[in-house]
Amino acid sequence: MLEPDAAIAALHEAMPDDQLMLAYADGDRAAFDVLYGRHEGALYRFVRRLLGVRLSAEADEVFQETWYRIIAARESFSPQGASWRTWAFTIAHNLSMDRLRVTGREVAFYAHDEEGDSAESIRMFRHRLSADGDSELGEAASPSAEEVAFWRAAGRRLLACLGELPHDQRAAFLLHNEEGFTVEAMAQTLNVNFETVRSRLRYGLKKLRTCMDRYLQVMERRA
Repeated sequence: MLEPDAAIAALHEAMPDDQLMLAYADGDRAAFDVLYGRHEGALYRFVRRLLGVRLSAEADEVFQETWYRIIAARESFSPQGASWRTWAFTIAHNLSMDRLRVTGREVAFYAHDEEGDSAESIRMFRHRLSADGDSELGEAASPSAEEVAFWRAAGRRLLACLGELPHDQRAAFLLHNEEGFTVEAMAQTLNVNFETVRSRLRYGLKKLRTCMDRYLQVMERRA
């Protein structure tokens, strides 16, 4: 039999996000800890990549402000409006876009930039930039040093290409390919209609395929 604390922890872990938020709004602080643990990494990654390398120093501040807003709005959250995850990413998106606009210029980084976490870059690049952007590449069981170097270079190139996209197209790509958002959830998060979401994805993917052409050719030869 589980101890009382362990039983409560297990109950929290089994609860969906919406219920956790409602429980937190009702005074259950442990529910918030579980919610934070589930989504900390994804929200931070989204904020950092949407801001880009040039504003990377501000990612922590925007990330923290996102959670401050979530906490402050806990009593107004309603799962009938949107899922907690969509709601939280909407807050992160809006704060990030506000920060980008404050700079007064497009914040881009270019193909020669080498910044970024290589492991994350490799994982991100494994979403093949096909027509729908959904299929993935398999992984070699024991990649050679040459293959590892290729994926690192490809990952850096993809982050650079992402940085060159307009902010709205970058946000759409990240939500769809990194976070698995449906078009409906993206429309809610970005506060635009379905056709606008599809257009942003289509144009963003087209630009990324052009920017990544050399690496995609190598991948096709290896397939």
